[in-house]
Amino acid sequence: MTSVLTQPRPIRLKGRSFLALSLSPELPFADWLARLDDLASRSTGFFMRRPVVLDITGIEIDRAQLRDLVEQLATRQVRIMGIEGARPSLLDASVPPAMADGRTTSDIEVPVVAEAVTATRAAAVPDAAPSAAPSVKAVPSLIVTEPVRSGQSLVFIEGDVTIVGSVASGAEIIAGGSIHVYGTLRGRALAGAMGNATARIFCRKLEAELLSIDGYYKTAEDLGPELRGKAVQFWLEGDTFKSGSLA
Repeated sequence: MTSVLTQPRPIRLKGRSFLALSLSPELPFADWLARLDDLASRSTGFFMRRPVVLDITGIEIDRAQLRDLVEQLATRQVRIMGIEGARPSLLDASVPPAMADGRTTSDIEVPVVAEAVTATRAAAVPDAAPSAAPSVKAVPSLIVTEPVRSGQSLVFIEGDVTIVGSVASGAEIIAGGSIHVYGTLRGRALAGAMGNATARIFCRKLEAELLSIDGYYKTAEDLGPELRGKAVQFWLEGDTFKSGSLA
C-alpha cells in the first residue's frame, strides 16, 4: 500500500494598504478632547467605523498618559488602530501597536451637520384640549447644494442626504436614510448606515466606486455595464441588491 502524505497549504501573507484618519492630539489633553467633543457634536457619527491612527510625534508623555488618552478616545467611539511617533518605551500590550511610514493624503473635511428640524402641526379643533391635537413629525434630512469633492466625507446618520450637485471620485456619503444625488455619483454612497434596510440610493448618472445599503454592498466591478452612466435607483429585497431605471 502506498501512503500519500498531503501537505497543508501554506499560509498566504499579503501586504495591503488602507485609508485611515490620523489624529494629532495636543497638550493639555483635556482641552484637546473638549474641542474633539465639540467637533463630534457638530458632525454626528463621523468617527463611526473609521480606522484611526493616533500621531503623538513630538509630544512628551509617559505610558500612563498614553493609555489614558486611548481609553478617553474609546469612550467617544474613536477606535485607535495604531500609534505613530511613539517611543518604544511607551508601547506595551495595553495600547495599540506602533505604526510608521504612513502615506499622507489630502485633508479630510469634517462635515458640519445642521441640527435636524422637527415640525409639528396641530389641527384647529374648537374647544379641544392641546393634548388632543394631532402632530406630524418631519423626517430629518440634509441638503447639500455644492459638489462633494474628492477626499471629502459627508456623514448624516439621522436621515436622508440630498446632493444637488455631483459626488467626485474618492468622496464618501454616509446616510442613516436614503441618498439622492442629482448629478453624477462617482464616489462611495452608503445608505441605511444605522440598520435601515428600506433606504435607497438614487442618482442621475451612475459612475460609483461602491454602493451600500444596510451593510450590503456592490463595488464598481459588480455594477453591470448597462447601469453605467444611467439614471438609476438601488434598494434591497431581503439581502439582494435591486436596481431600476429612473427614466
